[in-house]
Amino acid sequence: MTLREDAINVLKETSRTFYIPIVRLPGELQDAVASAYLCMRAIDEIEDHPELDGSTKANLLTTVSQALQTGRDGAEFAGSFALSGEYRDLLPEVTLRIADWSALAPAAIAPRVWDATAAMADRMAYWAANGWNVQTEADLDRYTFSVAGAVGLLLSDLWSWYDGTRTDRIHAIGFGRGLQAVNILRNHTEDLERGVDLYPTGWDQAQVLAYARRNLMQADQYVAVLPAGPVLDFCNIPLALAYATLDALARGEAKLDRAMVLQVLAQLENQAGDAHEQTAGR
Repeated sequence: MTLREDAINVLKETSRTFYIPIVRLPGELQDAVASAYLCMRAIDEIEDHPELDGSTKANLLTTVSQALQTGRDGAEFAGSFALSGEYRDLLPEVTLRIADWSALAPAAIAPRVWDATAAMADRMAYWAANGWNVQTEADLDRYTFSVAGAVGLLLSDLWSWYDGTRTDRIHAIGFGRGLQAVNILRNHTEDLERGVDLYPTGWDQAQVLAYARRNLMQADQYVAVLPAGPVLDFCNIPLALAYATLDALARGEAKLDRAMVLQVLAQLENQAGDAHEQTAGR
């Protein structure tokens, strides 16, 4: 099995939202985006781990960041990154194999993926060490930028590297921030159970819903300028699922059920097919 095939198998096990759009990307772009997603999912699993305390999480995340900053390629990173046995028994495969995922990205863009992952790990370490202390909207802005807005910037760089597609970087931040706000809403009960409250002080679900929708408006502007093709198809899927999730939460449902997910994907498939036909007919 090739590293690409292995990565796609792990991706399928870890993400319902991003598996489909990533596997539809062509060649090297698929490798770059899969590498970025899996590296960031790897550190996300540390941040969200229910059995590790904040100090341990901060130390592990800093270890990952420092290792990424020392390597010139995936093999060198693998040699500098090691976790002690007690943590290896707790952490999932996607985290333990972060060195493999870092090696998946094409050489021309890999350093950007490493840099983004290292920076995010450092930011996550800060939040873990400080108990995810979100009191104001500004705090929420900082957190959602730390773990997702910066991902929007990375994706913009990947699109530009692949085919020269240019996007508004402010809207790119809103794209990531909006998706993360939806995750915060969806996971609020689970977060509270592990002692984390990412709602600003005094905010209820309605206010976080409004925050998410404001940022998703930026995401709408982000995708509006994308030409028909794999990049637009990639961005449309998580955005459409985010809006559908907000609607479900507003109706009092705990999450988006599988039937609705399949309905959203079918609608996007039809829209993408129509767009490709129009483009081909010009």
